[in-house]
Amino acid sequence: MKIKNKYYNTIWFNYEKKVVEIIDQNQLPFSFKIKPLSTFEEAFNSIKNMNVRGAPLIGATAAFALYLSYKNNKNLDKLINDSKKLISARPTAINLAWAVNRVINKIKINQDKISENFFLNEALLICREDIEACKNIGVHGFKLIKEIALTKKNKPINILTHCNAGWLATIDWGTALSPIYLANQNGIDVHVWVDETRPRNQGASLTSFELNEERIENTIITDNAGGYLMQKGMVDLCITGADRITKYGYVINKIGTYLKALAAKENNIPFYVAAPISTIDWCTNDFTKIKIENRDSKELSSIEGIDNLGKKVTVNIYPEKSKSFNPAFDITPNYLIDNLITEKGIIIPTESEVIKLK
Repeated sequence: MKIKNKYYNTIWFNYEKKVVEIIDQNQLPFSFKIKPLSTFEEAFNSIKNMNVRGAPLIGATAAFALYLSYKNNKNLDKLINDSKKLISARPTAINLAWAVNRVINKIKINQDKISENFFLNEALLICREDIEACKNIGVHGFKLIKEIALTKKNKPINILTHCNAGWLATIDWGTALSPIYLANQNGIDVHVWVDETRPRNQGASLTSFELNEERIENTIITDNAGGYLMQKGMVDLCITGADRITKYGYVINKIGTYLKALAAKENNIPFYVAAPISTIDWCTNDFTKIKIENRDSKELSSIEGIDNLGKKVTVNIYPEKSKSFNPAFDITPNYLIDNLITEKGIIIPTESEVIKLK
């Protein structure tokens, strides 16, 4: 996708400089900066500190992190230890563990082929696969938007989304936004309601930024405004991404997703979740056992912005003695979700349907 009319992926290998490079998402939307990663620690910290975020992108970055671990140490024992550390960086998003385990399992069956290029090629392959998967998610999800367009009689289609599940959360195209991009490219008049998505404001900072760059009409709203808009008939459908989907079709996504799904069900508005198959957790039977990442309470009590001089500043917005609690994700039961949109097609979120994707 594009930034200032130039095409970018979110992560890539710079063959000239021999480093991995990322778009530093902590700098958006106020500035656009490319951050080089030359060590495992730099890649790990970029995941931990959310310079990269979004389940598919975290997975790809983890694969590059293992490449950097081997490149700089040539030590498989250290790489195994680094892989365990990686999984702890963001425990809820399943793509991280998926990518790490994929690399580790390939080591076991390719002992005589281990080299720097082995790890680099695997990371690049994960990126290519993710781009293709996200594009196919767009193709399938576009059909749902097109069906609604036929009933709107040339009026704009209003889509509500939560957090950022665009190309900045993947390698390219995105998950929830991929069908929207295809709809726009096919001449359908789309307007997106963008949840601000506290506390890190990833909707306001990233989703709206993406849509602006693609010249797609969008309006930022507070997280709690979605239900009101649905009551007023101002939302035609909801699409979100996912950080983990259980084999029973339960969706773990950015905190606030559950409330949007409840509001959509109450107002008879379709609620869709778009994600690649790599986001499915095939092992967890009890969704209550999934570790929900609790992040620093400072993300709640402080906020970044630009002052009158154009300088980025951080200010405190809570009473000094107040406590806060910052779970990063919530769990949406399958009965609140109309369909899952994957690269293999659109399915009902039940175990019998999900298992067909394996």
